[in-house]
Amino acid sequence: MKLIVIGCGRVGSTIAKRFAAEGWDVTAVDEKESALNRLGEDWAGGFIVGHGMDTAVLRKAGIEDADSVVVSTDGDNTNLVIGQVAQKRFGIECTVVRILDPARAEFYTARGLRTVCPTSTAIDALSDAVRTCVIPQREEATV
Repeated sequence: MKLIVIGCGRVGSTIAKRFAAEGWDVTAVDEKESALNRLGEDWAGGFIVGHGMDTAVLRKAGIEDADSVVVSTDGDNTNLVIGQVAQKRFGIECTVVRILDPARAEFYTARGLRTVCPTSTAIDALSDAVRTCVIPQREEATV
C-alpha cells in the first residue's frame, strides 16, 4: 500500500513513521528539508521537498499510484485545497485532511471530504473529563 503524507510536522511525521513500520510504502512531502529530521536517521521511505499544492510535487511523490493521502500541514486552507486536489483531480478516494476549525471540518465532511478535527476531539475529551470529575463529587455531596 502506498501512502503520501503532506506536512511532516509532529502529526505528519508520526503518521508517516507509523505506516512505514506497518510495511506501507510512504512518501512524506514538506516545504522544509529540515522536516526530514523528524522521520529519524533510519527513515527508509521517500521524502520530497516542495509545496503540496504543486501538482508536479504531488506527481514526484507518486500520487498517481497512491492508495491514500494524509494532509496535515499547519494551515486549514492549504489542507483543504490539497485534499480536494488529491481527491478530485487524482481520484484518491482515501484522502484524509486535518482541519482545526470545527465548523469548516463539518462543512467539508458534508461535501464528501474525510476530515479529522483535533479541536473537536479536544473539546469533547475536555468536556467529558470535567463531567467525570465534577459529577461524582456532586453525587457524594448529596448523599
